[in-house]
Amino acid sequence: QVQLVESGGGLVQAGGSLRLSCVASGSIFIMGWYRQAPGKQRELVAQIISGGSTNYADSVKGRFTISTVNAKNTVFLQMNSLKPEDTAVYYCTAVVVNGLRSWGQGTQVTVSS
Repeated sequence: QVQLVESGGGLVQAGGSLRLSCVASGSIFIMGWYRQAPGKQRELVAQIISGGSTNYADSVKGRFTISTVNAKNTVFLQMNSLKPEDTAVYYCTAVVVNGLRSWGQGTQVTVSS
């Protein structure tokens, strides 16, 4: 089981920025971020696959950027131009080569209008 440690959530005004970080133990194939707002299903925000290809939710394209420091198994989510609808608990996730997925404990992001 991969252990994930997240940091970087908080409260920010609309239009502001936050950066989330997640450090994983072990060898990772895919790292990414999901989010879950109250009363809604958990949804993919962004993910990055070993080798560098990325996927983003349409709602965050152009505003969020996912990046990694592979040697340190660390993934970042730079969130710019934040909107109130970005408010959610953000979860780091990692998938290893055999397909097993692990989740972080979640970090709250709150965007005030």
